[in-house]
Amino acid sequence: MPTYRHVALAAEIGMLVHEPDAVHARQEMLRLLNEVVEGDAASLIAVDPFDGEHRQVAGLGYTAETARSLAVDFARTPWFDDVLNSETPPSISEEPSQSFRRGWFYEEHVEPAGFRDGMTGALRRHGRYVGLVHLSSGRHGAFDTRGRRLLASLMPALAAVADVAGRAVHAGGVRPSDRVALVSGDRVVPVPERKRPQVLEDGAFRKVVGEFGGAGGRRLHALWPLDRTWHRVGLLSPELPVRLPGAVLVHTRPAVVPYGLTCREVEVLTRLAMGMSNDVIAQQFVLSPRTIHKHVEHVLQKTRTSSRTEAAALAVREGILRPVPGLPRRAGVRAFLTRAGG
Repeated sequence: MPTYRHVALAAEIGMLVHEPDAVHARQEMLRLLNEVVEGDAASLIAVDPFDGEHRQVAGLGYTAETARSLAVDFARTPWFDDVLNSETPPSISEEPSQSFRRGWFYEEHVEPAGFRDGMTGALRRHGRYVGLVHLSSGRHGAFDTRGRRLLASLMPALAAVADVAGRAVHAGGVRPSDRVALVSGDRVVPVPERKRPQVLEDGAFRKVVGEFGGAGGRRLHALWPLDRTWHRVGLLSPELPVRLPGAVLVHTRPAVVPYGLTCREVEVLTRLAMGMSNDVIAQQFVLSPRTIHKHVEHVLQKTRTSSRTEAAALAVREGILRPVPGLPRRAGVRAFLTRAGG
């Protein structure tokens, strides 16, 4: 039976799921977990949703070499399948055949590190496999049935902080009804229980996402038209359990263009925010400077701004932008990253 201390520590672990400082939360969870099951070392492993590789996101008590082997090599052993198929986390000491203790992984990585017992649990969230948790002890028989059950009861909380795709939507500004996906290069990873953003089918928008990710953007709010419908778009460099350079969280919802602006006026306003003159904008659209001047006048009237500078500031502040990727001799999406990413 769990003691009062076990229950209290388990409650602390559960509360850490909502801790804003995710790095601290994961480390503290492992510290408390070692106390609960009386282990000497623990490692939390997350699955990279883009390449399927296992990566350690928190660890206590293991050397760098042992931690690497638990993240990389363990998933390639026969015992990995046993972990995936076990209802409760298997332990070395309670394995009936003791094949793990006689295997190469134990002999090469576990025993030389001074550990005599260990157990591993497969982390799942909403039915998806999201990672592993390893625990080790220098004592033989440290992890009995009670310890295995204690770990099993805490694995949902560990899965919540190791779930890369699931953690992505914790970012501010993402609404429950938004369509959401993680994007990196040509890869799109769906976010659990969310629909894929329709704008990702537009090649021009994908270039915007790529430029945002490549430039190290933090956050950008914009508008994007698709199939006669405008979408409010958010691009975000998410804080994830694993480091994914260039990964972008895209979230969208249907929207109405504010201030009654037309599509052309949004495009002109975007270029004002990029610092372009009327002549340069006219060259972009193959129109006369006089026509662009009229568009600018309409923009100022509709937004009730008194100058191009004021209109440009409003566009960035309220995300009334249709981003332009990679223009010759122009900053493109990068023009908005410093101001819009704060």
